[in-house]
Order: sequence, then structure tokens, then C-alpha cells
Amino acid sequence: MPFRDGRAPPRGWRWIEIPYNFLRVVMIGRPALVSGGGDQPLRQAQRTTGSLTRRMIGIAAIWIMILLAGGGFALDRVLNIALTRNFDAELQYTLTAMIASAEIDPDGEVRYTRPLGDQRFNEPASGLYDQVSGEGHEPFRSRSLWDRELQHAHNHRDLAIHIYDSKQFPDEPLRIMERDVVLPGSPTLWRFQVAQARSGLDEQIAVLRKTLIRSFAILGLGLIIMSALQATFGLWPLRRVRREINAVRTGQSARVDARLPIEIAPMVEELNDLLAHNERQAEEARTHAGNLAHALKTPLTVIMNEATAGSPDLNKTVIREATTMRRQVDHHLARARAVGRRGAAQSVASLWSSVEAVERAVSRLYPDVTIDMAGSRAARARVERQDLDEMLGNLIENAAKYGGGRVFVTIGGDAQFAEAIVEDDGPGIPEGQRAAIFERGVRLDSGKPGTGLGLAIVRDVAEIYGGSVELHESEDLGGLCVCLRLPAAP
Repeated sequence: MPFRDGRAPPRGWRWIEIPYNFLRVVMIGRPALVSGGGDQPLRQAQRTTGSLTRRMIGIAAIWIMILLAGGGFALDRVLNIALTRNFDAELQYTLTAMIASAEIDPDGEVRYTRPLGDQRFNEPASGLYDQVSGEGHEPFRSRSLWDRELQHAHNHRDLAIHIYDSKQFPDEPLRIMERDVVLPGSPTLWRFQVAQARSGLDEQIAVLRKTLIRSFAILGLGLIIMSALQATFGLWPLRRVRREINAVRTGQSARVDARLPIEIAPMVEELNDLLAHNERQAEEARTHAGNLAHALKTPLTVIMNEATAGSPDLNKTVIREATTMRRQVDHHLARARAVGRRGAAQSVASLWSSVEAVERAVSRLYPDVTIDMAGSRAARARVERQDLDEMLGNLIENAAKYGGGRVFVTIGGDAQFAEAIVEDDGPGIPEGQRAAIFERGVRLDSGKPGTGLGLAIVRDVAEIYGGSVELHESEDLGGLCVCLRLPAAP
């Protein structure tokens, strides 16, 4: 493949492809740019479910209308009944006075011993009427009836007070109260009736109902306005949070530092923690990219110098430096994958299941090695299963490769950390060299294949998850004892 300027690469030149996944992972935290090379981040239109303020106001308005309608109807019925009872009480008082003042004259007709107290009984069409009627007798009517007569069917008896509404006068609805009485000295069952026009009662009810409607309408409008103000004022801190987030997005501030109500403060704290987490991830990604660039710079410089000088050992130089670069890429890829998966979710993995899976794979590679397991099957760690398999795979494979044929894995831990202890019966590592073995590319036994990245990757990935790796001497097998500690999960 030629260079962009058309020049052919030097003889023996080999292209090294850096995986796209690594470049994608190390760019975590950098905003995507608008297509076309702009500097503004691409903002995707967010789908919404409507306005929370309008939803709260609408729900409040519906409930206010329902409650006011129900309360208004109940109050209207109560006041209507109260006015009607008061109206009926006056009729009953008049009916009692009629019965008390009635007597039978020598002709067998009903007469009043004293006139009724209300002057309206003497005024024609005054709206207040009385009548006494009996079967076989002419009705004894008040002057207010003039030429009209109250209906007095005698096909039923009203020994108790009977009250009802009547439209027997087309132009004047009536409220009639009647009662059947047997007067002393007369065998006739006399029906005493008092009637009053409903216009006055209906007018009072109409005025009351109109007042209720107006009052409840004003009250409902006031409550809806109050609920709107309450929703607007109550949700105002969310608008403030939005402005603060916009300030963070535009680089004006690094955190949301506004003082907020206690209901919103926990959400803002989580948001600030998320921002800090993303900053750490971005910083780690930049660090990884810088480390990788620095690690690749020297091998590339060596290759370029050898190619420019026309060195006869160019092939060997390219292979050696390409191996170095490949080792560096693998190391940083492992770290970048761990960082990306750690930020994606708080995963939980079972140590026992992971050791079983690794044991099956290592046993195929080293059939002469015996791998034993013991400890708690319930131990779980807050780590991605793939990363846990990679860490345990490196430790168990190293123990099988460099040991004498026996590997013992113990699973345990406490409430804070889960532990996986890998022991072998090999020569072990002197205490003075244990710190150096974690350096990238360091190998104590160069006679066996490998890149020297196993323990370095295990340490880096464990530290990303908040864990650690320690090296000791195995008391039981005499070889190396590696203790992997990871945050425990319930």
C-alpha cells in the first residue's frame, strides 16, 4: 500500500493496523461533532411526553372542577331544601290556624270564628289562598280565589298533612298543603287546603343558585390560577437546573453548584457524580491515548531510521519493533475495554463460575496440570464478567505455565472485597523482583512464549474497578501466591 503522496514504502515495510475499537474507546468523553467539520456538538432532538407544568395544571383543574361541581350541587340541594321547608312551615302555620278557627254554623257549613291574620287572603289573585271543602257542600273559599277553586278530589284521605306542587292554575304554579279533619258537630270529612304561589320560592332558589354558580366559578378560577402558580413556582428549580446544565455543556462551569430544594438536590448530586465520572473516564482515555502514542513513537522512530539508512537488518528490526507495538496496543486495549465497560453499568459476576470457565479452557492447553478449587461459591464481585475472566485467565494460565503441575484456587472474601487466591508449586518469584514483574513487558522466564503483559493487565484492570493484586509466597505449595481482590457485590 503506497503512502498518500504516491511514494512506495521501503522494502520490508509492514503496515500496522490499530484496531478501530481502541480509537473509539479512547475517545470516550469527547462530544461528537456536527457533520461538516463544525465545532458545535450534534444535539439529537429529544422525544418528550408533553409539558409537566401543563399536566399538573390540567390534573388540578379537572379535580377542582369535579370537587366544586359536587360541592356546589350538594350545597344547592341543602339550601333548596332549607328554603322549601321554611316556605312549608309558613303554610303549615296558616293551615293550623284555619283548623283552629273553623266551626260548623247552624246550616251545617264551615265558618271561621275569626279572620285569618294575613291580609292577602282578602285580595283577589294575591298568591295566597285557602279553601275548606266537604262532600255534598259548597267549598268555603277565601276572597283571594275570587272565581277560581282549588281542586279537592275526595277519593283519598289526608288524615296527615299532605303537601305537593300543583299547576292547576296555568299562569301560577302553586304549593298546596292540605289535611282532612272531622269537626265537632258534623259527620262530614272536611278538607282544609292552603295554597301559595311558588313564584316567591322559585325566585329565592334562582337567586341562591345564581349566587352559588358565580361564587363557585370565581373560587374555581382562583384555585386553578393558584395551582398554575404553584406548579410554575414548584418546577422553577428544574428550569434552573436546566440552565446550570447548559452552562456545564457550554463550558461556563464544571459542576451544578446552585442551591436547590431538598427534593432535587439528590438528583443534582447524582448528576455531578456522573459529570465527575465522565471526566475521569475522559482523562483516563486521554492518558491511555498519550501513553500509547508515546509507546509507539519510539518503535516507529527506530523503524523509520533503519529504513532511511537502508539497514540490512531491517526485517528483523521491523518484526522486533512491531512485536513491541503489538504488545503496547494489547495492553492499552485491555485497559480501555475495562474503562468502557466499567462506565457502562455496575455489573456483577460470580467468581466461582468464572474460575470454572477458565479452568476448563486452561486444562485443554495444559492437560498435565491439575487445577483444584475451594472456597465460597456465593462470592460475587462488581466487575464485568469478561474482565473477570481475563484477569483470572491470566493468573491461572501463568500458574499452569510456570508452576510444577499443580494449581490451587481459593475463592473467599468479606463484606467489602471478594478474593481469588491462585497458588502454584513452581519456583515462585523472589521478593525483590515482585514489584518489577508488574511492569509491561517484564518476564522472568524468557524461555517460554509470552508477551510479559499478563500481570500488568491484571493489575491495571483490577485497579480500574477499585481492586488490587498482591504477590506472596504460597505456604502450602511453595510457589507463587497471587491474591486478586475486587469490590464485593451482595
